[in-house]
Amino acid sequence: MRRSGGGRRAAYPPGGRAVTATEPVDLAVADLHPALGDPALTSMNFLNEVSERYPAAVSLAAGRPYEEFFDLAAVHRHLDTFHRHLVDDLGHRPEQARRLLLQYGRTKGIVHHLIARNLAVDEGITVDGEDIVVTVGCQEAMFLVLRALRAGPTDVLLAVAPTYVGLTGAARLVDLPVWPVAGGSSGIDLADLAAQVRRARAAGLRPRACYLMPDFANPSGVSIDTAHRRRLLDLAGQEDLLLLEDNPYGLFHVDDGPRPPTLKALDTGRRVVYLGSFAKTVLPGARVGYVVADQRVAGPDGRVGPFADQLAMIKSMVTVNTSPIAQAVIGGRLLEHGCSLVAANTRERSAYTRNLRHLVAGLARRFPPGADGAAAVRWTVPAGGFFVVVTVPFPVDDALLDRSARDHGVLWTPMAHFYDDTAPVHALRLSVSAVTPEQIDVGLDRLAALITDERARRAG
Repeated sequence: MRRSGGGRRAAYPPGGRAVTATEPVDLAVADLHPALGDPALTSMNFLNEVSERYPAAVSLAAGRPYEEFFDLAAVHRHLDTFHRHLVDDLGHRPEQARRLLLQYGRTKGIVHHLIARNLAVDEGITVDGEDIVVTVGCQEAMFLVLRALRAGPTDVLLAVAPTYVGLTGAARLVDLPVWPVAGGSSGIDLADLAAQVRRARAAGLRPRACYLMPDFANPSGVSIDTAHRRRLLDLAGQEDLLLLEDNPYGLFHVDDGPRPPTLKALDTGRRVVYLGSFAKTVLPGARVGYVVADQRVAGPDGRVGPFADQLAMIKSMVTVNTSPIAQAVIGGRLLEHGCSLVAANTRERSAYTRNLRHLVAGLARRFPPGADGAAAVRWTVPAGGFFVVVTVPFPVDDALLDRSARDHGVLWTPMAHFYDDTAPVHALRLSVSAVTPEQIDVGLDRLAALITDERARRAG
């Protein structure tokens, strides 16, 4: 199950200038934290570096939101809307509202009450605002949770493979080993999860949690159905395991039917720590995310408080607080849509649905059934989100990506970046989120040419 990075190269210093032997060296990487040499921490930098080197290449790699709807004037309007909310709805005096927006702020955040309303409106999740910590993107939310859970050297984290590399990198930085759990077509193999928990305990280790994306996972695009979610929660209760539910893509489903409930909405035993982000649904440049951590924690004095309080203590030593101005932009957008991000993202969802369908249809045209060797090229057909995984008849690594960008003018992401060992991976990830249908067509033509050339090169 542990597969990854065939042919992956080290990228230190990532995106930077190599130091020559004649220049003075003050530090050695061997004397720094071991994670700084880990591929999980260099993956994002390597992909950005390739994109910068080949700016004319069509990028089907980046999972960034669609930029055509970005509106600078709306940022100012959202800020104004939230300011009026402070004064008119919450009763702050003008000087108090000004201070709240422009001064150092509350570590847990200032839009927690609106996030709680959003979760109730869109997800059917009932949570107290005090159980929410507003973070600098979802990445900080992950880091805070992992830092809190890693109490000693026997602690391990389980994660559905393939795994979002940001989670793996954050775990490295807090010295928390990551054990992969099989995903498969159902999104998570419950038998393998139970086996990994028991194997870890038999080895004297303590599995603290299992990380997963139940909706349109990055990178696989796979979702977990409702029945499987209920069984997962039952298993977590039986094994006394937390579930870290990451949900950046859940609103972007293709079909018009009801969305499956989040794990947190089904959670009656406080088994789920819910990780949220406004990067895809509001504005990535605001860098605002959050964590819902309503688990009860007993202190040494016997008093009980939410897990969110412990995370806030860590945050106070990492980022102090999340930018109040950035939070206000998010809060204003929420207020303008009745705290519903479903309502706020109708255009975006339509664009992603169009692009996803266009890309899947484009793959079918370029690799039709019965064509010479076409069976060796397969792809997933996710029910939403940003990502499609394409399986090809040869290993996919960073060297191939570099050749794809240089010789064919198309970028994508090697799936090797999302596994945690060095076995070759015969798959790549395509993203539909930041491109137009015309760019998708050009990118797929170039990808098809790359696949044809690579197969011929290996055959010859």
